[in-house]
Amino acid sequence: MESGPAIFAGVVFALFGGGLLTWTAVRVRQRLPVAQGVSPVASATAAGLVSVIALILGTWCFTRL
Repeated sequence: MESGPAIFAGVVFALFGGGLLTWTAVRVRQRLPVAQGVSPVASATAAGLVSVIALILGTWCFTRL
């Protein structure tokens, strides 16, 4: 009964983190801004950090099964 929410949360975190990391990598590789009006280095760093945290949280949720 308790594994359902953990699986759902893990999938959501993993999809969000993976999607954000992929999108950020593509934007940086094409030398396009990750966020408008912000330093390119700062926005890429922040987006990369948030995506890695989301992937870690997704992994943590899957270990709670």
